[in-house]
Amino acid sequence: MCKQFQLTFNSTEEILLREALSKWGISKRTLTSIKFDGGSLLVNGHEKTVRHPLAIGDVITVIFPLEEVSSGLIRQKGSLDIVYEDDVLLIVNKPPGQSTIPSREHPSGTLANYVAYYYEQMSIPSTVHILTRLDKDTSGLVCLVKNRHIHHIMNRSHMINKTYEAITHGKIVQSFQEIIAPIGRKGSSIIEREVREDGLFAHTDVNVIYPHTHFSHVKCLLHTGRTHQIRVHLAHIGHPIMGDDLYGGKIDLISRQALHCTSVEIKHPLTGELLTFTSSLPVDMKKLLI
Repeated sequence: MCKQFQLTFNSTEEILLREALSKWGISKRTLTSIKFDGGSLLVNGHEKTVRHPLAIGDVITVIFPLEEVSSGLIRQKGSLDIVYEDDVLLIVNKPPGQSTIPSREHPSGTLANYVAYYYEQMSIPSTVHILTRLDKDTSGLVCLVKNRHIHHIMNRSHMINKTYEAITHGKIVQSFQEIIAPIGRKGSSIIEREVREDGLFAHTDVNVIYPHTHFSHVKCLLHTGRTHQIRVHLAHIGHPIMGDDLYGGKIDLISRQALHCTSVEIKHPLTGELLTFTSSLPVDMKKLLI
């Protein structure tokens, strides 16, 4: 039996419940779902409407509706490398070669398929909310949340910092550089991106961990989250990622882009605590450094 997700707040002023909920980040869409899809609003244990006037000291409990998994998402048993989990967060380590979400080309075997099955087995009343996605051939940490409301508040606030490590072609001489270059779709391509004047603002910090004669091991901090951002920016400065043949990398030593999300820093949406999670480089990338 799934237990409905709920949050509790304390009123510190005389205000309508509707106005208080807005201040606490409960969206109008969420309120509509609570009203019509099986949620409820309690004030001191009694169900009330959003027009109810609050007094100082009132205890408000927001009970969210059970969420249904999309009919197009197949629940599928599979291996999950869980790094961290609590009532609202799930951090997993994604291997290279696995899509994050289903597509026409990959309807099954994705991270989302496995998480949907895991939620069902653990009686977690949520559909799959992926906060940070990775390309199919990029490995590393992926962040998920277990409630639509939590997903909403984390999307609208800057609560996540992600760091990646990559192995590029050529020796990058400059130990640190900011790459600020707009990224947009290349021509009529659905997949490929490029630096272009009419693109979206994109900002990547690149620190060189080790500059070899023929390759560089770098750490990249994302300030924006454009599609293929690190891959495009590194190719733009003349150092494509090894294995990334879409952007000029060679596949003789590794068959996928040598890119791994090694660190995620999250401000917890409920407690405000700053959490940091790390993931070591996978074997195929480590071999390139030997």
